[in-house]
Amino acid sequence: TMRLTALLSMAARVVVPKDLRYGTNRPWTPAAKRLNPPGKKRRKVFVEPLAPEDWSVLRGDTVEILAGKDKGKQGKVIQVFRHRNWVILEGLNTHHRYVGKTGDYRGTYIASEAPILLRDVALVDPSDRKPTEVEWKFTEQGERVRVALRTGRIIPKPVVERRDGIVPQQWKG
Repeated sequence: TMRLTALLSMAARVVVPKDLRYGTNRPWTPAAKRLNPPGKKRRKVFVEPLAPEDWSVLRGDTVEILAGKDKGKQGKVIQVFRHRNWVILEGLNTHHRYVGKTGDYRGTYIASEAPILLRDVALVDPSDRKPTEVEWKFTEQGERVRVALRTGRIIPKPVVERRDGIVPQQWKG
């Protein structure tokens, strides 16, 4: 007889093919299945592991791009993919494509944002609007904050509005 914990651990283990190409789509969607058709062989893309406590860029942060075609531009982070070290910036690092193509209609031409590696962006210091290295530190109250290494100022965590418009920081307790 098999122990229940062993059975559950086998069920929870996700088997990922070694040549899987990661994208920004959920793995069970048709778009992700188009990206990874059965029998397609690809080189593995290695990701430098980053501990969750070392991750300094959050959704809603303003960052500056350090490399690529949009180098020097600043933008707001709209999505974060921690398992791939990716961030997506609003309106930056875009490519254009057609969506909604049918037999007689060519579709709508839209700009879509592509992910950028975390090492290619730097957080912007709100005091002087310049990119800076960041370190996590504790305040006297024991709160964990991000501190800009260049100026020593605290970079506040962004207030992110949810889709339903509720801001958790403004809840009455």
